[in-house]
This record gives sequence, structure tokens and C-alpha cells, in this order.
Amino acid sequence: MRTKVLLMALAVAATCAAKDIKTVVLTTIPEMHCTGCEQKIKSNIRFEKGVKDIRTNLEDKTVTIVYDADKTSVADIVKGFKKINYVASEVKPAPTKK
Repeated sequence: MRTKVLLMALAVAATCAAKDIKTVVLTTIPEMHCTGCEQKIKSNIRFEKGVKDIRTNLEDKTVTIVYDADKTSVADIVKGFKKINYVASEVKPAPTKK
């Protein structure tokens, strides 16, 4: 039994390691300002190909999406937002000083 569990865990780990999983943070126009907006985004964008996880932050008005870069791109995810009448744009991280 332990051997089977170990083999399954190794198989899952090998499969996950082969994927190109990335994260993008987006803002939307109109701004996500209520739980209704949050639910509309979550319930629709989750069907976009390659999307693995969606986290929303009403305080920051951001949507963080974890996706498989082998199956989709940021541009494709942004197109998904257009389908539900939102314009999404990527939040670029602030440059770090060296």
C-alpha cells in the first residue's frame, strides 16, 4: 500500500514538474469593487483554458491567476476578461534597487 502511494506521489510530482506554471496579477476596468464583481470574474475566468487558480483581492482591486503557460498566455486570459465586459491589464512589479 505504501509503495502504491509513493509511486502515485512521484508520478504526480513528475507531471507537475513538467508543466510551466506561472502567475499573473491583473487589474480590471471597471474596477472590481464588490463581491458580485468578484464572483462574476471567478465563475467565468475559471473556464479559460490553462487557468489553475484564481484569487481576488477586493481591497487592492486585483485578480491573481495561476495558469499553465503551455496551454494559455496572459494575452489569452485578458481576452477571457473581454468576454465578460472587463478590460484587464497586467500589474507589473515595482523595480527593485540593487
